[in-house]
Amino acid sequence: MSDHVSNEGSSLDDRAQSQRLLLESAHRLFGDHCDKTLLDGAERGEFASELAATLAHYGFHRLADHESGFALADVFALLKVAGYHALPIPLAEWVLGNRWLGSQSDDALVSIGQLRDSALVDVPWAQQARVWLGVTQAGALCTVRPGTWSPGNTIAGEPSGTLHEGERVAVACNEQPFELLALSRCSLAVGAMQRLLELVIEQVTMREQFGRPLARFQVIQHAVADMAAEVAVAGKAHDATLAFLNTSRQREEVAAAKARIGEATSLVTGSAHQLFGAMGFTHEHVLHHYTRRLWAWREEFGNERYWQEVLGRRICERGDDQLWPFLASDR
Repeated sequence: MSDHVSNEGSSLDDRAQSQRLLLESAHRLFGDHCDKTLLDGAERGEFASELAATLAHYGFHRLADHESGFALADVFALLKVAGYHALPIPLAEWVLGNRWLGSQSDDALVSIGQLRDSALVDVPWAQQARVWLGVTQAGALCTVRPGTWSPGNTIAGEPSGTLHEGERVAVACNEQPFELLALSRCSLAVGAMQRLLELVIEQVTMREQFGRPLARFQVIQHAVADMAAEVAVAGKAHDATLAFLNTSRQREEVAAAKARIGEATSLVTGSAHQLFGAMGFTHEHVLHHYTRRLWAWREEFGNERYWQEVLGRRICERGDDQLWPFLASDR
């Protein structure tokens, strides 16, 4: 018994160490590339090809492969780092797409959109990708051959396209792609919120009004505290979901996280712009690169209203006598 516990503890320690090294490497790599110039360029439609090549060189795009040695939870931890740096690469689509394609994929950039009628919509960096996947809310997954494109942009200014009348080929998948893509937006959002909070704390500490730092004013302290609380709750909602990946409770946990993080987005982005004042509304400041991405991610793969309805229906299906057991249980 003691040997089993020791071996299990050692395995957990090894996984924690691997994740820590992964995230430290990602922070350094993303931080070296993701500056204001790169983010501004993304809004002009300039794809960060050097950054994408570097990610492929170090194997980040293969992190979710079943043979990678990393757990699926590590992928979402990595995406939090991507959100923290406002990474202008469709990393979630690239990583998860390679996982679902398996041996069919190569190192080409993968992008994913939603299937609606005869179109594949909201495909990030569609014209830079070489592999396109489509998902439905019901969980279907397929590859899509390019037909005609309608270019567009997300609210964050990044290129996004719609593919019309493309040929579709079903992809067998024993996971729930739509749910995992929704969770990827939670991961990105939590990382971006954490960075916003740091920027706000730096701002109110350094900027002075009436001869003293903004952080000395009680109303500012309360606003920052409220913002920090929302960021913390969003992070907990996200991290709690990771324990239920590929379990029977995954859908409920993703629904709760996506809904709660969507709600937090309103307060966090509103407070950030308010605390930065007029400076935060200028294009020259970095703030909008985070707030506009948060607004975009909030809507992608189901907004909070969609996921609230999903959660509500699932609870109702269980019956009123199962409400408390559902809330109190981890199964």
